[in-house]
Amino acid sequence: MIVYTNSLEGINEENLDSVFFHEWPNPPSIKHLYMILKNSSYIYVAIHTETKKVVGFINALSDQVLTAYIPLLEVTPAFKNQGIGTQLVERMLEQLKDYYMIDLLCDADLQDYYSQKGMIKAAGMMKRNYNNQSGKNI
Repeated sequence: MIVYTNSLEGINEENLDSVFFHEWPNPPSIKHLYMILKNSSYIYVAIHTETKKVVGFINALSDQVLTAYIPLLEVTPAFKNQGIGTQLVERMLEQLKDYYMIDLLCDADLQDYYSQKGMIKAAGMMKRNYNNQSGKNI
C-alpha cells in the first residue's frame, strides 16, 4: 500500500532510495535529495507502507504570495505506471491552487501529461549547469 504525506515527519535519509534519478548521468546524493525535500516550500511524498521507503515525491518552491515552481516529480522505476505520479501531481496542484502562477518545465513528451492536469504549454528559457547536476558542494 502507498500512503501520501506533505511532511518529512518520520522520514530521514534511510527512507530515501538512490534510484530516483536513475536516468541522470550525475544524480544528487541521498543527502542532497533529503536537503532538496527539506528546503522546499511544499512537498508530497509517496511511502510504501511495508518497506517504509519513499517511492515517489514532488516538490515546489514558492514566494508564498504569487508564484510556485515545481522542479521535480520522481517515482522509483519499480513503482512507475501505478498512478503514484498522478496522485503526487494532483495533490500538489490542489495545495498550490490559490497561487496565480504555478510553473514547471518538462520535456516535450510530458506536456500532454501535464495538459491533462489543467496546465497549458508555454515557452520559456532555462540554464543548466551540468557540472553541478549532483548538487552544489555543501
